[in-house]
Amino acid sequence: MVLGKYTDVMTVRATDKALLRQSQDGGIVTSLFIQALENGVIEGAVVAMPTDEPWNPQPYVATTPEEIIAAAGTKYVLCPNVNMVKMAAREYGLDKIGMVGMHCLTYAVRKMQLYPFGARHLPNRMALLLGIFCTENFHYEGIKAIVEELHRVNIEQVKKMDVSKGKMIVSTTMGDRVEVPVKLTHNYVQPGCFVCPDLTARTADISTGSIGSPDGWSTVMPRTQVGKDLFQSAVDAGIFETKPIDPGKFGMEMLTNLAQKKWDRSVKTRQERAEIGLPNPF
Repeated sequence: MVLGKYTDVMTVRATDKALLRQSQDGGIVTSLFIQALENGVIEGAVVAMPTDEPWNPQPYVATTPEEIIAAAGTKYVLCPNVNMVKMAAREYGLDKIGMVGMHCLTYAVRKMQLYPFGARHLPNRMALLLGIFCTENFHYEGIKAIVEELHRVNIEQVKKMDVSKGKMIVSTTMGDRVEVPVKLTHNYVQPGCFVCPDLTARTADISTGSIGSPDGWSTVMPRTQVGKDLFQSAVDAGIFETKPIDPGKFGMEMLTNLAQKKWDRSVKTRQERAEIGLPNPF
C-alpha cells in the first residue's frame, strides 16, 4: 500500500556518461523526458530550471533536449511546477505536456484531471507525469540556512546537493564535500511535508529516486501503461541499463521501510492536528 501500484521496480542508470555527470544519480528523469520528446509522447515538459539566484529554481517549459538537460539535477527547494502547466497549455499551445514533481505536485495534477473546474484546458493535455521520491522539502530560505549555517558553505559555491545514508551532502565548486546528519535539517522542513503520506509519488506514470539503489543508480517504478511503454522504449533504445533491485535491507526493504515511516508520520501529524482543531487535507 505505501508504495502504491506499479508494474515493475528495478535499479537503473543512463548509459550516456556525459548526461550522468550533469544529472542526479542515474539520470532517469532527464533521459525519459528526452525520449518522450523525441518520440512524440510529449511536446514539452514543465521542469525546475536554475535561475541567477543559486539553488532557487523556477518552473520552466522545456521544449528541446538542450533545455531539459539544462534543468537536470535535484534541487531541494519547493518549485511550483503546477503553476506553469496552465501556461504550457495556453501560451505555448502544447497539446501533450509532461511534468516532473514530488507527490504534492503529481497529486495536484491528478486532482485537476479528475475535477477540472477552473482547469478545463488541462485534463486531456497532461501526457506524462514523472514522480520523484521525496521525504521532505524546503523553502529557499530554509535550504540557504541549512547550507550556510549547518554546512558552513556559501550557497553560491555549491555544485551539487544530495541526501544519502542519513546525511545531507553538499559538494562545492572547490572540490570539497561537506556532510551533516539529515536530522539536523528537520527544523527547516516546510510543515506540509509532515502531513504528506507519500514517499514515492504514487500518482505518477513513472516514479524514481535514489532510495533502494547503489550510488550512481536510481530506483525506477513504472506505474501506468504510459509509463511502462515509455520506459521500455528507452531500454530498447539502449538509453538505460537495468538490473533487479536488491530485495534486502539496502534495496527494497529500505524503500518499503522509509515509505512506511513517512506514512506513519503523516497519520500521527494529522491526528495531532485534529486534536487541536486544525484542518487536514486528507
